Amino acid sequence: MKHIFVVNPLAGKKGRDAQRILPEIDSYCRAQGLDYQIYRTKAAGDGLEFVKKTAAKGEYVRFYACGGDGTLFEVVNGSFGYDNVEVAAVPLGSGNDFIRLFGTKEQLANVPAQVNGTVIKLDLIKCGDKIAINECSMGMDAEVCKKQADFKKIPFISGEMAYTFSALWALMKKMENTFTISVDDEPAETRKVIFCFVGNSRWYGGGYMGGPLAMPNDGLLDIVVVQKKVSRLKLLTLLSAYKKGKQLSWDFTHFVRGKKITVHAEDPAVVNVDGECEVVHDCTMEIVPSAIKFVVPANSTFFADVESGRISSERPINA
Repeated sequence: MKHIFVVNPLAGKKGRDAQRILPEIDSYCRAQGLDYQIYRTKAAGDGLEFVKKTAAKGEYVRFYACGGDGTLFEVVNGSFGYDNVEVAAVPLGSGNDFIRLFGTKEQLANVPAQVNGTVIKLDLIKCGDKIAINECSMGMDAEVCKKQADFKKIPFISGEMAYTFSALWALMKKMENTFTISVDDEPAETRKVIFCFVGNSRWYGGGYMGGPLAMPNDGLLDIVVVQKKVSRLKLLTLLSAYKKGKQLSWDFTHFVRGKKITVHAEDPAVVNVDGECEVVHDCTMEIVPSAIKFVVPANSTFFADVESGRISSERPINA
């Protein structure tokens, strides 16, 4: 098997994290006699095209997404549909939301642990022509995601802080949407909605627990619809609770699990697919079960946490 490290050279504090891990990759892979390659991405979308072309050759390969959630998005989308591919996530960015279920940034940014990890199959979400490994959303929080990129350009503002500032902006500008929503074969319902979160895993936005019970290998989407039944001021006071995953207990939240959700927006709305945003009227998000071979690092506590019940589809991790 060939090991290919897809590295965003700008990841982590102006590229310092990326530059730190490059000699670690070289040193370990040479010492172990591995067939390996380091590919430095050149621009947005370059990693996706490289992974896709490489995967299409048919060689059994493991791609290591060395960067943030954007790098993981490109590697996942380039790998989708190829059974000869495994994917590992080496977190070097500021958000690193998907990997939180599997361990800390320090644990997962460990080359030996990644190389010697265990492969499991995880679900993916298909949304139009894009694939999400983590989450999709529409409404206010998707507007937040779109705006977050602007705040990240401001010095000293981290991914989590950028999300919070973006949320405050959206509270003033983008709080109400009229969505007609259908889950699986259930009749469609039209609601005034603040946002609709569709989770394969739990965190997004740099640490906000949008899907506190989501599991990426249960064959189901966790769908959280927060209805427009509160004022801006009240919602502002609930941001901290939302970050901790407390929203399922709100009486204006509708939570359901399903395999497919379709959303029609009365007015054009942003849809967020693992941080990639576009404006649409209609959107379908559907689970693709066991669609990716994902590497759980050797030093991860994921398997022990699942066995002990700490990670469960019945309760949040911090409960």
